[in-house]
Amino acid sequence: MAPPASTDRFPAVSSTGRVWECQGKYLDLSRPGVMGILNITPDSFSDGGFFLSAQKALDQGRRLAEEGAAIIDVGGESTRPGARPVSVEEELDRVIPVIETLARELPIPLSIDSSKPAVMAAAVRAGAGLINDVNALRADEALAVAAELQVPVCLMHMQGEPRTMQHNPSYVDVVDEVGQFLAGRIAACVAAGIDRQRILIDPGFGFGKTPRHNLTLIKHLADFADLECPILVGVSRKSTIGAILDRPVEQRLAGSLALTTLAVVQGAALVRTHDVAATVDVLRMLRAVEDV
Repeated sequence: MAPPASTDRFPAVSSTGRVWECQGKYLDLSRPGVMGILNITPDSFSDGGFFLSAQKALDQGRRLAEEGAAIIDVGGESTRPGARPVSVEEELDRVIPVIETLARELPIPLSIDSSKPAVMAAAVRAGAGLINDVNALRADEALAVAAELQVPVCLMHMQGEPRTMQHNPSYVDVVDEVGQFLAGRIAACVAAGIDRQRILIDPGFGFGKTPRHNLTLIKHLADFADLECPILVGVSRKSTIGAILDRPVEQRLAGSLALTTLAVVQGAALVRTHDVAATVDVLRMLRAVEDV
């Protein structure tokens, strides 16, 4: 897989050329943007328990928007290695009140970070404008529900499932295998009636992958351009950064920003992060260089 030809010095910074309507709000992918993370969970690897109350979650959502997020990703179930499953009812109780309020207040779209069709449907009814599924719509009825909802979707690669994915991840060629998986899921979405022009893909940094696998995916991210869908990358504070830099979660900003920069130059259209303000600054500097 090879990146598209371009005369831009930094072709990835302006290669997508798309503006998506998301429940009456707009996500501009004509240049790379930031997806702010809002985890309403007690056990997420970085910010678990910080925003579990509705009021704290709302305050954080407003803060992410003020810092320049293009979209806010709201999740009610941790997908860190070893995290416990959450019932549909518990997940709904966490995310729906927050989505309803933020959808009324904020000018930017929201996404629902869930693999459960019932949660996807309720979240979109509450105002979410994009479905972000780490399971790539493989759950029973997920494809049919997403097609009926008619909002953009993000399909992520994951080897295994969150509880066991880091036990022994193994690939012959991680770039090719992730690409083949995503191509198959794109085809399944199109067959189910989902518009190909409204599909994001995510190679799944940290989901069933060793540090070497993760770094290889970043190095060869431009190869995924052949799939002709915008690319989302989520590297924020992840364990690969800790393994390389020997830093705890709260000291991984520099590593996160380094990988974010590489991802954007390699073709990422959207970067998912806990640290919105700093990541927005990185993108502004890249744009300043491109615009000279």
